[in-house]
Amino acid sequence: MKIAITGATGQLGRLVVADLKAANTGNDIIALVRSADKAADLGVNVRIANYDEPDTLLTALAGVDIVLLISGSEIGKRVPQHRAVIEAAQQNDVKHIVYTSLLNADSSTLSLAAEHKQTEALIKESGLTYTLLRNGWYTENYTASLPAALQAGALVGSAGEGRISSASRADYAAAAVTVLKEIAAQSSHENRTYELAGDTAYTLADLAAEAGKQVGQSLPFQNLPANEFARILASAGLPEAFATLLADVDLEVEKGALFHEGRALSQLIGRPTTTLSDSVAAALAK
Repeated sequence: MKIAITGATGQLGRLVVADLKAANTGNDIIALVRSADKAADLGVNVRIANYDEPDTLLTALAGVDIVLLISGSEIGKRVPQHRAVIEAAQQNDVKHIVYTSLLNADSSTLSLAAEHKQTEALIKESGLTYTLLRNGWYTENYTASLPAALQAGALVGSAGEGRISSASRADYAAAAVTVLKEIAAQSSHENRTYELAGDTAYTLADLAAEAGKQVGQSLPFQNLPANEFARILASAGLPEAFATLLADVDLEVEKGALFHEGRALSQLIGRPTTTLSDSVAAALAK
């Protein structure tokens, strides 16, 4: 089977490629990338595929059996970009498409959910056999800010006491690899949707306490109004629109948007999801 991974040089894509290689299933792994130079270290077949250039996608998916469509990173452009991949898959008679969506995409109050919901609809309308992996939040989205928080003496945010059922990128990559391997082996997971989240939820206060514990200093969590949190993020160098988006995400987190009690992720990967303690340790070790 030929398995193609879009965004293969991204943080999630690299993990998926590495895990698929390690699995040594005999499948032909194809990395779909914009830059061949950035993919030189992947050690798999590389094909140029640009979301904004449909002809490259049509060529890149020739002969491919299974596509892992990792959602694009350009918020606001995802739907036309994803549509281009889906249409190229249709024209190449791809057997199965797997898409990394968002937790509870069809009902989520997160502004990020809209593009995922539209992409899911396009996939279902395409007639392609599909699997939707609705990934929850990456724990790294929060742990990445810990070094700066420790330096500043406080972790700031706007999520209040909202509980977050996140998991590591490695956990979500492992789930994607499990699904890809099983599809290639026996055509399972046909037209299935999986809500994927970490086993144990935590609050940002819990995150701050764990980081403080590991470094031996007090690290309080300071809950801020969303506009103030967005201002701090922007002052740290984030684009203003993205800073506002992240602050808005925190407001929805406070309402439970990233909390999920299902164990589909750990069931798929055959082990517990990465603990908060291990994720914090990994972030502080960098």
